[in-house]
Amino acid sequence: MNFKYIKSNPFQLLVFVFVFFITLGTILLKIPFATTNSISWIDSLFTATSAMTVTGLVVVDTGTAFTTFGQYIILVLIQVGGLGIMSFAVLIFMMLGKKIGFKERLIVQSALNQNSLGGVIRLTKSIFIYAFTIEIIATLILALKWVPEFGWGEGVYYSFFHAISAFNNAGFSIWSESLMGYVGDPIVNFVITFLFIVGGIGFTVLSDIWYKRSFKKLNLHSKVMIVGTLVINILAMIIIFSIEYSNPNTLGQLSSLGEKLWGSYFQAVTPRTAGFNTLDIGSLNEATIVFMLLLMFIGAGSTSTGGGIKLTTFLVIVLSIITFLRQKNQITIANRAIKDRVIIRSLVILAISVLLIFFAVFILNITESESFLKILFEVISAFGTVGLSMGITGDLSDVGKIIIIFIMLVGKLGPLTWAFALAKPKQEKVRYPSEDILTG
Repeated sequence: MNFKYIKSNPFQLLVFVFVFFITLGTILLKIPFATTNSISWIDSLFTATSAMTVTGLVVVDTGTAFTTFGQYIILVLIQVGGLGIMSFAVLIFMMLGKKIGFKERLIVQSALNQNSLGGVIRLTKSIFIYAFTIEIIATLILALKWVPEFGWGEGVYYSFFHAISAFNNAGFSIWSESLMGYVGDPIVNFVITFLFIVGGIGFTVLSDIWYKRSFKKLNLHSKVMIVGTLVINILAMIIIFSIEYSNPNTLGQLSSLGEKLWGSYFQAVTPRTAGFNTLDIGSLNEATIVFMLLLMFIGAGSTSTGGGIKLTTFLVIVLSIITFLRQKNQITIANRAIKDRVIIRSLVILAISVLLIFFAVFILNITESESFLKILFEVISAFGTVGLSMGITGDLSDVGKIIIIFIMLVGKLGPLTWAFALAKPKQEKVRYPSEDILTG
């Protein structure tokens, strides 16, 4: 491997390795004993991409179309995609006792979206400790629910599958109706949502909490993520509960207030890239769907298993607007000024994301015979690696599937990773005089 090339453009390596694993997963899922009935190459590619990008959109039913071997292939892709290819590479290096040099650290820094090289190896170690510990504990708790219901073999397997899928924000489920059969079950609701909230808040935040053990001592990013996640989840639950309370196809059909609250809570937090659902997404009111579009677009946290433009990016943009309208010179959070580079980065992410979604929706409106809202929902769900659908994924044309595959890839790796992979960096050696242009 040419490390000189890796050092000059680690983003291209990330894209290449990611595409390589998707290709490998596609081939493995096409093996006859991976499926109950033969599936097409495009469906195999779609499933591998959805698993590797931890999205959860499916064109064939996971529980019936794939054998246990095929489902394990999907689980491996989910785990590798969720925790990061480069994180696993570092783990293998450490297990073999090899030294991790500067060039390797540079690649890991890009993969984990860190601002500096300092602490990236410690963060990588923490990722595996947190992930495996949380997934094992969650499996045991879910087994308390599903072993009595399905028996030891299936009960433990279902618990293991959904624990990994939930923590990695993948949204893959053994059941065709996802978790709709457990809309009012406290154990399933609490464990599954805890998994994808913790997985989506970001490993940087988890590591910060573990080492500092005090909210006051946490860095600014961790504080913003914790408070922002809490506020958005509570507001989303209230809004969805209010809109869907009388809908006879969703909350209205539930008998108790407790079930309605659990249903509202689950649908409020799942658009943050989780992909599971306990209510029929296609039966939600259009107002709820539009609100969920915003939640899916925002997504989870940086250095997490989730996608979207990220919560911190959204908050920086909102604060930028407020600061400009109030005619202040600095954007501040908790008495800390935000650097101009962070603001510009956030605006670039927003601009690229909006343009990407626009072109994808435009093309799909030509190739597909679905309504605009359903197509928009599908595209944003793919971009945010959410995995929720209004029921059109399996009916997409081959061209439509390819478009969604590309959107899932960009959504997982991030629009900037793709931009940096394609762009040729050029050092600016000349400074030019400034002049205003009219805007607005």
